[in-house]
Amino acid sequence: MTPRLPAGRPGSGVKPGATHEQIGRRERGERARRETLRGDDANETVIMYGWHTVTAALRNPARQIHKFLATENAARKLTEEGIVAKVAPEIVRPTAIAERLLPDAVHQGLYLETEPLTFPGVEKIPARGVVLVLDQITDPHNVGAIFRSAAAFGVTAIVTTQRHSPDATGALAKAASGALEHVPLVSVQNLARGLAALKESGFLVVGLDSDGEADLAALTLRAPLALVLGAEGKGLRQLTKEICDHVARIDLPGEIKSLNVSNAAALGLYVASRGI
Repeated sequence: MTPRLPAGRPGSGVKPGATHEQIGRRERGERARRETLRGDDANETVIMYGWHTVTAALRNPARQIHKFLATENAARKLTEEGIVAKVAPEIVRPTAIAERLLPDAVHQGLYLETEPLTFPGVEKIPARGVVLVLDQITDPHNVGAIFRSAAAFGVTAIVTTQRHSPDATGALAKAASGALEHVPLVSVQNLARGLAALKESGFLVVGLDSDGEADLAALTLRAPLALVLGAEGKGLRQLTKEICDHVARIDLPGEIKSLNVSNAAALGLYVASRGI
């Protein structure tokens, strides 16, 4: 069952009991509305908030910052920790940040608007280590959590589709807790062609599915390795499965045999890190 979230503020457009996916859709709609108001130059603006997310972005010289808001307390903490930004923050009250975000967004006194990071195409991904491939995973909280695990395991890149995937902004960036600065995000128009490009580069492509043919831990794995994860409920699409060299499951000892996709990603990375 998809977890329910607390009720939104009056007038927020988020109904009480909204799911993470519904909030993700609302967030994309709010972003589109803000971009329309600001003009075409803001079409690629990335919204970032929260201590770990913003401070990681501030430490990344590749981040181009458009707007930086901070409360007095947050700005003082930045100074105490020696975090220096290329752009001086505009000191504001907490409500000035909260009104720019969706209900229940925990901003911790920091807010950024930045350019997105740019990375080369899938064919330019270095043929080393592990790459994660996301097959139409749309929940920004799940994708953000996957980024966090990917950064912890030193993943080479994450590949996702241009459509049916959340933008690397807002709730996703917050859930990633700074990992967007450490793991390249490569978008492809067609996932099947993207997987084919990885195979041409020498990657072993393994899909993860609860009905997989073999336990992931029992497979002979090697680097470079691409682990492919599908959306919760839908799983991997049939064409995706057909392109994979193997479709594997993660054997679990308990009564529940499937995991939340972000948990499956973390466990799959752990198994892969010990097997290659």
